[in-house]
Order: sequence, then C-alpha cells, then structure tokens
Amino acid sequence: MSDEELIAAAGRWIAQDPDEETRAELEALVDAARDGDESALADLHDRFDTRLTFGTAGLRGALGGGSNRMNRVVVAQTTAGLARFLLAREATPSVVIGYDGRKNSDVFARDVAEILTGAGVRAVLLPRLLPTPVLAFAVRHLDVSAGVMVTASHNPAQDNGYKLYLGGDSAGSQIVPPADREVLGAIEDILAEGPADALPRSANYATADESVVDAYVEATAARRAPAAELTWVYTPMHGVGWDTAARVFERAGIPAPHTVDAQLQPDGTFPTVAFPNPEEAGALDLALSTADQAGADVVVANDPDADRLAAAVRRPDGNWRTLSGNDLGLLLGWAAAERAQRDGFSGTLAASLVSTPGLQRIAEHYGLGYAETLTGFKWISRVPGLLFGFEEALGFLVDPEKVRDKDGISAAVALLDQLLSLSARGSTLDEHQREFDATFGCFTSAQISLRVTRLEEIGAAMAKLRSAPPQEIGGIAVERLDDLAHGGALPPSDVLRFQLAEGARLIARPSGTEPKLKLYLDVAARTGSVEERRARAADVLARLTAGARDLIS
Repeated sequence: MSDEELIAAAGRWIAQDPDEETRAELEALVDAARDGDESALADLHDRFDTRLTFGTAGLRGALGGGSNRMNRVVVAQTTAGLARFLLAREATPSVVIGYDGRKNSDVFARDVAEILTGAGVRAVLLPRLLPTPVLAFAVRHLDVSAGVMVTASHNPAQDNGYKLYLGGDSAGSQIVPPADREVLGAIEDILAEGPADALPRSANYATADESVVDAYVEATAARRAPAAELTWVYTPMHGVGWDTAARVFERAGIPAPHTVDAQLQPDGTFPTVAFPNPEEAGALDLALSTADQAGADVVVANDPDADRLAAAVRRPDGNWRTLSGNDLGLLLGWAAAERAQRDGFSGTLAASLVSTPGLQRIAEHYGLGYAETLTGFKWISRVPGLLFGFEEALGFLVDPEKVRDKDGISAAVALLDQLLSLSARGSTLDEHQREFDATFGCFTSAQISLRVTRLEEIGAAMAKLRSAPPQEIGGIAVERLDDLAHGGALPPSDVLRFQLAEGARLIARPSGTEPKLKLYLDVAARTGSVEERRARAADVLARLTAGARDLIS
C-alpha cells in the first residue's frame, strides 16, 4: 500500500484496538512517520502490508500492533472467523481454550472465550496456565468441537501464537487443509464486515475445574516406572511444565528430580536463556551445571509450553552427551516397537520427512507399518493405526490414544521409564545404544540453520537450489533430487530432498515457525562392526556438513 494508505490503515487499527500498549506504540510510529522518519515508516509497512496466517503451528508472530503482529485485534478477528467456521459445521459447537505463561497469553485466552461466547459458541477456559498437551488432551476428554492454545512454544520472548485443534473426526489433532483455508475464508469475511471492536462479546463462558488436569495426570502416569535408582535434573525452561510434570512423575513412581530453580516458575521474559528452545546452543547450560552440582547422570528439559522434550546423559568419561531429537526418537520408537511386539499389537510408526530414516528400519525389523509425513504433528497425529510418532525437532507422540499431538511430559515419562528399566537390570544407555547400532545400524544426523532478517532471502536460496542443484555435496555424489513442491506421495511442500551416495541424505526447507532456512543431514551405516559403522557414519557426516555449509554460504 502507499504511504498515505498505510497511515490511514494504522489510524483505523488504532481506533479498534482495546490494548493501551499497542495503541500507544502505533500512535508513536504514525507520528514519527508523519515527521519523515523512514525507519518508522518501514516499521509500519512491515506491520500492515501483510497479515499473519496459519502455518506449520497455527498463528504465530511477534507481539505488537498491526495486522502482521500478534495482538488483541488479530486474536479477536481470528476467533470470530473460527466461530463462523464452527457454526457452519454444526448447530451447537464448543471450544476449550488453554494458555501458557507468555506475555498476554491470559489476555488473549479471555478474548477468545468472550468472542466465541458472543458469537454463540460454547467456550470453556482451562482453569489456569497449563502445558499445551493438557489442552490437546482436553479437546478429546471434553469432547468439544475445537481447541485453542495460546502459546508460541519455544519461540523468542517477543512472540506469541494461537494453535487450533479440531475435535470430531480430527480427534483432537491440529488443523490441516482444507479446514485451515475455510477458517481463513471466514476470517476474511469478518474483516470485510467491520472493525474488531464491533464484534459481539460475552463474559458468560465456562471455566473448567481441576478435574481436566487430574485426568491428564492419571492418563500420563498410567504406566508405572520400575523401582530403580536414578539421579536426574528437570527444567521447564521458564515455562508451564513443572506443576503438571511433577504430579505425573510422582504418580508414575519416578524418583523426584533435582530442579533448575532459576527456571522453575513461568516467566515470559525467559531471563536465563537467549532463546527458550532446548535445541539452541547453550539452552541446557544451567541444567547441566545443576546436574554437575547434584551428581546427576541425566538432564530432562521441556520447552516453555511442555510439548517438546530434550535430554542429556552423562557419558562413562564424565562428559555430557546431548541427545538430538533423532536420538530420542529412535530410542522411544524402539521401545514402542518392542512393547507392541510383546503385547501383540500391530500398527504404524511415523516420522516427519526431515527426521532420521532409522525409524523406518525399526518398523521393518518388527514387522510394523511405517509412514512418512510432512513436518508438523498435525500430519503425524493423523496416521492411521499410529503407535508412535516423532519429528527431529524434539517432538514425540508416545500415547496417541490420549493426546493427538506432541507431548513433552508423556515423552519424559517414556524416556525415564526406559532409563529406570536399564538401571534395574544393571545396564546403561551406552550399552543400550550399542545394541541399537548392532541391530539396526548407526544413524547419525545434524542440522544447519540459516537465520535471515528478510523472508524473501529464504525463497531466493530455495530458488537457487532448484535452478542449479549441486551434483555433489562435500565430495559425496548426489544420486537423486526429489522436489516435493510437485507433490507425489505427500501433499506439495516447499522441500528439496537430495539422496546422496554413501548412505547420505540432505533435505532443505524453510522453517514453518521461524525466519530460517533449515538443512537436515542424515547418514546411515549398516555394515561392519559397531565401531566400523560409527566411524564411517561420523566421517560421511563430517564431509556432508562441510559441503552443506558451503552450499548456503
């Protein structure tokens, strides 16, 4: 839009914004832009030239005024569109709403409840700030039409978001096409009809009692852990996981952890970490330090909304090994396959296409089905006959009958159960890993992210890879390029998959939640002794990593 149209659009936004902070923020920018401040004008264009839309994890963005930010106006308009979508599907729809400890999460959640109720949709607000898995559980437990979780998960402190789940045939999974397009269409109709402050509201929504949380705790702790010694550390990384996780651990018979007290209570400013994402370098430093002081051998971390799990284990030499999402996925997937065989179950293991191919090898070994999906648990959770699903970004679905989304607390219980079982029989995770590598092969992986300031840089990088694809990467020949933009077995997606010699693979895709281009590197070595497999995999991964860095430099 032109500068004049931009100033007018900002003025209309200010007039409908119920939030004093974002109104003042925009008024200051408008005044500065009118005085000729180019940076203020550029900021306004960034806020108003486009609008936040549903992506891999729903609606997510930086807090602030404008259509391209997370704020009370965007939340109200989105919710009014959701209400219209639901009312077109059923006569008496219902929605459960949850929220975490980020700035404005509680405010946005109440806005959602009031707008839904004002539109004639039955709304139920969870009793307090809670983990995302509790909300995902509540969609099925309360048998509602949809669920909304106000969270930005592991994003930087300045972000917030809006995750949408559907009940009914979707059974509590996150929204997927064509429903997402239908919701967006309803939102666009709402935008055309008038300002957000004209939307009807009502405070006559219901608030759930603690029985919802109690039911989640009971279901998550249903499998009792074996009696064994384990000294371990837990951190919720300034998020909302501790209260619920502590109850689950106690109920499951897991020894009480040492805690990272500086990170134990919810704090939306995340003061002790640069990014509240356990994947980021340094994010576990405080937990590892606590573990050293406590003489612990294991560190377990949830991200701020407790839907992801990170872990580190002490090596025999005393140093720490941080388990990647692929490491954890293979350990938990192996346990799920063994349990299915022991209990006589059949079913399917599933992973996102950017996750290690090792899970497919496990499925083949145990005669189970295997499914590869697009990234995001909205796809993994919908796999028929799912026994276990994961994606390398520390997301794990260990109990599909309870929650149809990744669940960091359930995954923590599954991991701790495995570690306690090993301890009870006098074994270690290192020995367990050796057995895995001997049985299935050595699977190693790495990830390279290119963080950008302008999203068009990602598009340019993907376009370059498509127009001039490499013939080799790190001296390893490219044998095939799969461009998933053209579809095939999976829906079309902006993903390039390079199959290379020597058991190597490289996948390039834009992040669905952050301004990043991501490269996923995987190597499999399945011949020779365990030592030979590990050495070969490490050598190939090192060469592939060096070549991948050159590819995007």
